[in-house]
Amino acid sequence: MDKQPRTLTPEQMAKMKKMGKFFGWIFGILLVVGLLFLLTFNWITDYIWLDNLGFGSVFTTILGSKMTLIGVGFVLFFIASFLTLQWIRSSYINHFHESQLPPFLAEKKLSRLIIVGTSFFVGILGSSVVQGLGWEPLLKFLQHEKFGITDPHFNMDISFYMFVLPFLEFIVYLILTLAILALLTVIGAYSVFHMYRLSKRAQLHIGVTIGLVGLMVAAIHFLQPYHTLLSNQVNIFQTSVVYGLSYTDELINIPKAYILAGVAIIAAVWTIISLYRGRIKSAIIPIAAYVVVLIVGQGASMIVQSFVVSPNEFQRESPYLERNLEFTRAAYDLDEIKEEEHPGNYSLDEAMVERNSLTIDNIRINDSRPLLDIYNQIQTFRTYYRFNDIDIDRYEIDGDYQQVFIGARELSTEDLPEQAQTWVNRNLRYTHGYGIAMSHVNEITSQGQPQYLQRNIPVEGTIDVTRPQIYFGEEEYNDVIVNTKVDEFDYPSGDENVSTRYEEEAGIQLTGLNRLLFAIDQGSFRFLVSDQLDSESRLLKTRNIMDRVQKIAPFFEYDSDPYIFIRDDGSLAWMMDVYLIAENYPYSEQFSGDSNYIRNSVKVVVDAYTGEVDFYIVEPDEPLVKTYQTIFPDLFTEEIPEDVQRHFRYPETLFKVQSEMYGTYHMSNLEVFYNREDFWQFATENYFDSDVVIEPYYITMKLPEYEEEEFILMVPYTPRNRQNMIAWMGVRNDGEHYGELFVYTFPKQRNIYGPQQIENRINQDSTISQQLNLWSQGGSEVIRGNLIAIPIEDTIMYVEPIYIESSNETSLPEVKQIIVAYEDHIVMETTLERAMESLFELMDPDAGTPPATDDGDSEELPEDEDSMPSIPLEGAEMILEQFSTLFDDYQEALSSGDWEEAGRIMAEIEEILATME
Repeated sequence: MDKQPRTLTPEQMAKMKKMGKFFGWIFGILLVVGLLFLLTFNWITDYIWLDNLGFGSVFTTILGSKMTLIGVGFVLFFIASFLTLQWIRSSYINHFHESQLPPFLAEKKLSRLIIVGTSFFVGILGSSVVQGLGWEPLLKFLQHEKFGITDPHFNMDISFYMFVLPFLEFIVYLILTLAILALLTVIGAYSVFHMYRLSKRAQLHIGVTIGLVGLMVAAIHFLQPYHTLLSNQVNIFQTSVVYGLSYTDELINIPKAYILAGVAIIAAVWTIISLYRGRIKSAIIPIAAYVVVLIVGQGASMIVQSFVVSPNEFQRESPYLERNLEFTRAAYDLDEIKEEEHPGNYSLDEAMVERNSLTIDNIRINDSRPLLDIYNQIQTFRTYYRFNDIDIDRYEIDGDYQQVFIGARELSTEDLPEQAQTWVNRNLRYTHGYGIAMSHVNEITSQGQPQYLQRNIPVEGTIDVTRPQIYFGEEEYNDVIVNTKVDEFDYPSGDENVSTRYEEEAGIQLTGLNRLLFAIDQGSFRFLVSDQLDSESRLLKTRNIMDRVQKIAPFFEYDSDPYIFIRDDGSLAWMMDVYLIAENYPYSEQFSGDSNYIRNSVKVVVDAYTGEVDFYIVEPDEPLVKTYQTIFPDLFTEEIPEDVQRHFRYPETLFKVQSEMYGTYHMSNLEVFYNREDFWQFATENYFDSDVVIEPYYITMKLPEYEEEEFILMVPYTPRNRQNMIAWMGVRNDGEHYGELFVYTFPKQRNIYGPQQIENRINQDSTISQQLNLWSQGGSEVIRGNLIAIPIEDTIMYVEPIYIESSNETSLPEVKQIIVAYEDHIVMETTLERAMESLFELMDPDAGTPPATDDGDSEELPEDEDSMPSIPLEGAEMILEQFSTLFDDYQEALSSGDWEEAGRIMAEIEEILATME
């Protein structure tokens, strides 16, 4: 007997539906929670990391402002879309019978669902746009500090242009964007069935939308006069000689902006009334009038600029040029520069050298670029160590103020042997670099290598480094876990490796939910299953110091060249410069894009062992940093430790921007400034056999009016298209004088040799150029180092190191010669001391020669053995002939490609030269 299929009772059906509905709700809730988790996962892990560092409030402040803008953007775009679409539907419902309309318009529920869904989608898009563009302007607008300086035309504080105006424009352009999108939507919707001709509601809708566009255009024109203070553009075709308000702006462009704003408002009202009354053609009249006024205004601006300003430009623009000069100096902190005249005398003598011995002892005869190759070959010891950069700093060593080169020996796990590229090695064992290398800027070994102050592994040297491990640095480090059951590799020692354990509580503790979250974050299941991790294990995350500070404070600009230094307690830390860069400083010329204001009001220090980050305020009265301090009160550390402050360096990037601007804005005479008659530019030098612009460089020197040497960043100037030195600019770096800018100008009535003139004279010196050419032809490369100008009291001298590097890949550049140039004299010797001795001999060839007797007779003195020429005169001709033959053979071997024979001949030539010396 066949079984009858079982049927469900109505009660069972109802129960199953109820269970299905319940599980449906559960699934829906889980789906929403899952989506929210995916969307907010990075926020969660970032907050945990930042809170661990003590910057959780910075994250929540930024996130809170973003969420506020997301909400405002969503609501604004949603409401605008909903009202627009609802009005369109209402217009169609009132104009047509339901039977004439498609179901998505006729059916209330379906149409409402479509309108709400579309508005929701538009709201999501709008919220992302608003939060992406507006969180920082919003915070600055709400909590900005005043500059206490007002512009002379509108009498508005500088903060209005920097903080208020950008936010107002953001709001106006946001509403304008919404209005234009709505206008395109209604035009498209009402073009169907010619609704714009037939429906009053449609006409009114179009009119209101056009009116809103017109009001926003009027608002833009109303704000436009303030922009005349921020640009040199007077019309679409012409620019003014003035950055900021100009004659044409005041006479034409500002009144034109107000007129256009009025016309736009009238046009908006006229259009609404005309379309409401059904007079479509008359609605075109105000729009056409607006276009006509716009064109006429541009034409008037061009006429005034061409026929009123240009023929007599200096007289017309003089008052505005003065403002341009004053405000640009203020924007770049150039208004308090101390400018003095340097006599440029030729007064160098041995007594002056003795008085300035510390300056001479700190003359840089090494160069950081070749030095990086040397450090990486001599001081790495293993393939997985690397020096990324060599920086310059100063230390008190044995009671002496010494300028040094310093570099960090960082670990690159990418360079580990292939068999060592395991998860345990990369994440648990090989976790850090080790120590630093430090060398004198002015001392070299007999082989031309740097004379080290700190070197080797473990670190040996004159400064005690108590914590040499470098967990955080410039390398592209992966995240690592410390305090595991695996001992960390510390450093190599012979055939064995020394291990260590992490001794701090820094990092994210991998317990409970943290372990799961960061396993997902790292994309590694091993975080969950590895038996090498325990409750004490900690994750060191974001170990590249640049990435680290940018994630903490993404609103700052950071210098690309951090430098490592040794604290008083022997620990290592990184110093980074922060730039506060802004736009919209009135009357100020831009240095990059629209940026026309720059300060270095903040320094960042990152501990190389713990990764602890401190943002120190070094210019507490600067309005921009005060604004950020108001917004992020927990970001900054106000008290600066003395051992940190001692290693402040005025940043080269800021100094370069300031010195470039000062090349123009040092001119105080308006007519000279207008004609750019006294324009200064950076000097050039010959570096690696090519002419390059001199970069600012650090030197240790004694300023004329002070008793002690100090750390100075300087750059020499030459006039435009000339090579003589016209001035040099410097900035002080030590103690309470940090950041003081000064300029020394040279007499314009006589030539003071500039760097390129010295380089040209070196090239023209027959003895030096012949020797350099000889070395470069012998299978070696001659590297011309930086030519350093050294101001000493009332005079100036030049020093340039000469490196020799053989052509093989593993060769080391070595300092073989030092060139010293002073006045009309140029000498080249193996050391700076010998070069200075030779220089004084050239300057005073009779020094040390016994005076002649009165009767003209002189007693014949016996010749000292050392003073006898090493080659007898009768053998000189033979030696020269032999030298000439060997050199011809050498050239022939080179041309035929016989490098081995050429090398043998060169060795013989060098042997003969050594004998002659």
